[in-house]
Amino acid sequence: MTEETEEEPKFAPGETIHDVATVAGMYQNWFLDYASYVILERAVPAIEDGLKPVQRRIMHAMKEMDDGRFNKVANVIGQTMQYHPHGDASIGDAMVNLGQKDLLIETQGNWGDIRTGDGAAAPRYIEARLSKFALDVVFNPDITDWQMSYDGRKREPTTLPVKFPLLLAQGVEGIAVGLSTKIMPHNFRELCKASIDVLRGRDIQLFPDFSTGGLCDITNYNSGQRGAKIRLRATIEKADKTMLVIRDIPYGTTTTALMESIVKASEANKIKIKKVVDNTAAEVEIQVQLPTGVSPDLTMDALYAFTDCEISISPNTCVIIEDKPRFVGVEDMLRLSTRKTVRLLERELEIRQDELHEKWHSASLEKIFIENRIYRKIEECETWAEILETIDAGLKKFVRVEGEKLKANDTRIVLRRAITKDDLTRLTEIRIKRISRFDGFKADEYIQKLEAELAEVADHLANLTRYAISYFEGLLKKYGTGRERKTQLRTFDVVTAQKVAIANQKLYVNRQDGFVGFGLKKDEFVCDCSDLDDIIAIRRDGSFMVTRIAEKTFVGKDVLHVGVYNKNDDRLVYNMMYQDGPSGVTCAKRFLVTGITRDKTYDLTKGGKNSKVLYLTANPNSESEIVSVQLTDKAPARVKQFEFDFAELAIKGKGSQGNIVTKQPIKRIKQEALGDSTLGGREMFFDSVVGRLNTAGHGRYLGTFDTDNTVLVVNKDGSYELKSPDTAHHFEVPNIVLLRKLEPDTVLSAVYVEGETKVHYVKRFKIETSTLDKRFSFISESKSSRLLAVTANPEPLAEVKMQRDKKADRETEKLPLHTFIDVKGWKAAGNKLAYYKIHAVTLLTDEGPEPERRAAAKKRGPATIPRPAAPEPAAPLPELTGPVEVTDEDVERAQAVLRRPKSQLKLF
Repeated sequence: MTEETEEEPKFAPGETIHDVATVAGMYQNWFLDYASYVILERAVPAIEDGLKPVQRRIMHAMKEMDDGRFNKVANVIGQTMQYHPHGDASIGDAMVNLGQKDLLIETQGNWGDIRTGDGAAAPRYIEARLSKFALDVVFNPDITDWQMSYDGRKREPTTLPVKFPLLLAQGVEGIAVGLSTKIMPHNFRELCKASIDVLRGRDIQLFPDFSTGGLCDITNYNSGQRGAKIRLRATIEKADKTMLVIRDIPYGTTTTALMESIVKASEANKIKIKKVVDNTAAEVEIQVQLPTGVSPDLTMDALYAFTDCEISISPNTCVIIEDKPRFVGVEDMLRLSTRKTVRLLERELEIRQDELHEKWHSASLEKIFIENRIYRKIEECETWAEILETIDAGLKKFVRVEGEKLKANDTRIVLRRAITKDDLTRLTEIRIKRISRFDGFKADEYIQKLEAELAEVADHLANLTRYAISYFEGLLKKYGTGRERKTQLRTFDVVTAQKVAIANQKLYVNRQDGFVGFGLKKDEFVCDCSDLDDIIAIRRDGSFMVTRIAEKTFVGKDVLHVGVYNKNDDRLVYNMMYQDGPSGVTCAKRFLVTGITRDKTYDLTKGGKNSKVLYLTANPNSESEIVSVQLTDKAPARVKQFEFDFAELAIKGKGSQGNIVTKQPIKRIKQEALGDSTLGGREMFFDSVVGRLNTAGHGRYLGTFDTDNTVLVVNKDGSYELKSPDTAHHFEVPNIVLLRKLEPDTVLSAVYVEGETKVHYVKRFKIETSTLDKRFSFISESKSSRLLAVTANPEPLAEVKMQRDKKADRETEKLPLHTFIDVKGWKAAGNKLAYYKIHAVTLLTDEGPEPERRAAAKKRGPATIPRPAAPEPAAPLPELTGPVEVTDEDVERAQAVLRRPKSQLKLF
């Protein structure tokens, strides 16, 4: 910025003149200095060791105090304050945070619980010491860069030589001035394996792993960079029809906060619960008890939609690289860390090589000095200089320095460096006792051992990549036990709040005055809804609007259609005929209502004055229909009545003008037949808790339903009825013994008792009626007749406990019903079970090969997956006989496929 020139201040005569200090530029410089300090020295970790300054100082202080025993945290805080310019509270909080991550610090006492949100005890009551992992990986004073502490009294590390991607293992969160960082924790074992893959030149992909477990959707993780997003869910199990159990909680929340969010959602009437109980101890266990009649599947989705059972986190991988904040992906961060580890390992090897050279040099000089009795030649020396010269001259007879010119038959020992004055002084310090006990054989063994180790170090330096791979494999073997992945990687469906909200309101409409809402209880009832729903209202003039449900809302007079609007419903198709006002032409259209703005009025016609809707239906499964169109008597057309099939029209957007039907005035339009779904059938499920059908995947899978498909319901009173696959139907579950999709080849097998004669009958029949919502009794209508068993299995097997005659003992017989009687009409009585007395009849087979066998793939978190055995070559595929357990190898293979880019995924 350019500096502004300031005018010289003017003062009135006689006014006292004071020095004037300007502040121009001061704030800018000071703010930049302060922001830089907070970013570099407080909030953002360094890539070299993955630690913030306060964490680094804690680790350094603990290393200085380390004696293998636990130290009071209060003492560690005091030791750290020699290096840290801030108060003890920040040190204590940072240390507890490190201890709870269970990697660098071994803890003792009450360190709190990140799952429940309980804080740690006071620093004077808890203890800590460095873990074995920290001692092995974090420290090495020989390769550490040092700096003076803030007061100049102590020396502290600039960064610690951490030989592991510590930052990715622990994760970090920090807020600086104008900058923040949020790096997710990753799995220890996966980081070691990924580092090995980096060294081998392979591609890597990393995903978060949280200590709290739970489920994680990493679809938009994007290597944790800015703009990324992950969704976390609690693990919820369905204990029974009246209880859900939460086993794991999302990272970043607590059991207390989770329970409060559930109670808050219940008080807001978004979910229905009876009670929430926290039984968390060693493992998380939150019991959500449900009232009778409330669906656990629907409540599970509602918990994800309205509570902290599902949260989203936006990662932001920002680290300090070369004293500047940088934004990099987690894979690039691991590559940087791995390369840094290789450099540190190389430096350690070089230092070790130098140490071994010195040891070999000293051992060789000592061996020559003693074995050749050079120490005796210094007995007559009178001065110190003379002693050193005598020793040096004596050694030169037996050694030569590497690089010195060779002479013929020169067998002297070759030294790797020249003999120094310190070497000579060290020889004079050897005690007589040691000289007298000197063992040349052991000395040779020691030198050979040093040479072997030198050769090994030289090999490691020459093959540094191989050595680094071995190093990470050693970490994995030594410290990887018990650090398996806790968070399950999944892909979540989006839970729409409107879909899972409780239908706690009733929608009414006053068509003439144009009002809709749940407060118009004296007007026409439309349907049940929730207070989160949007309402669509279509008027006679062809205009419509979508608005939030309220107690009373004006949507325009002469309302033709009102319903609940779901913006994600791509199957609700409207069939409409309208007359254009200016031209008098009648057009037909089929359209979806998508991409709307709430409370904005849209026009479904051409927009001309006096246009009006002649015919309109809303079809939840994109059903077409055939209508008869009758023209007015004054119409000049010869054919005044004809049929129109909406199936001939393509489904378009709400703004389409439609196809011309006729240019003549129309008297009446009447539906003649309902057609098939033009978008295919809908997958339907039956929720036995609430007794309703649904398309959201709650309950038992029934199959794919088209327009002409029906639901077969068999009742306990021995009657059956057919129902349309409408989600508005409510089924009396306690009175139902069988509910399934009616297939053309469905055969019912039933065993019943005739009320008057007490005779048992078996019958098999097909459904021959087609009337909906009417009950047909297929057993005797006499009083006391009762149905014992019914199944749709094509080869049903029943177990009959009976007596063949009065004196016979009870026995059990297995009766294949399909061989006992042929298929007859539904009114036929059936064949008698000719036994003296029947005590019980039990079906040994289920309802048959219904589509509900696919339900395991639809339900949440199946434990097993159906999978046929591998067939022999040129042989037919064997029949599926049961589920196959999923092994850890299967899970890892599936996760590996999920980690691939979408472009690499193929359908087989």
